[in-house]
Amino acid sequence: MKKLFNFFRSRVRKIVLEELWLEDYIKQGMTIGENCSIQPGVVFDYSHCWIIKLGNKVTIAPEAYLLANDASSKNIIGYTKVGSVTIEDNVFIGARAIILPGVTIGENSIVAAGSVVTKSVDEDCVVGGNPAKFICTRQEYSEKMKVLLSEHTPFGADYHIGNISNADKESMYKRLKEQVGFII
Repeated sequence: MKKLFNFFRSRVRKIVLEELWLEDYIKQGMTIGENCSIQPGVVFDYSHCWIIKLGNKVTIAPEAYLLANDASSKNIIGYTKVGSVTIEDNVFIGARAIILPGVTIGENSIVAAGSVVTKSVDEDCVVGGNPAKFICTRQEYSEKMKVLLSEHTPFGADYHIGNISNADKESMYKRLKEQVGFII
């Protein structure tokens, strides 16, 4: 019964707190492409959301920030710095990444979790850190992940929340204690 309650609570929360607020941003002029996945807790700069544009197939992990203004200049010169934020097609932005005003994330790029992106990112790049710096190309990252996958048996769909047994949870933990893994 508790699982059922938690499932419905999470669905209601997603509908009420995440999906409805996106409508407000869109009404204000923010552009969101098709097939985007915007996870819970993502913060868009509401005060200037019309200068934020997301392309198609963009994934934004939980609690990332996309900021179109920087008020640190207000006390100094009397004006707030503003800049557009453009996230092109097929971009992944990791959890708690911060994208600052005036930044474009190029097509097919990846921003690592916790990164602070102060400058635009070229297409097909992986960046990370504070400030975010080039790590490798997306092709190099893809090749590295394929090698890792070939070395590890991936977990199946029965290892997702709602499907996984307590025994499989413990087994999964033990397997992942010493190394990373993959799940379908």
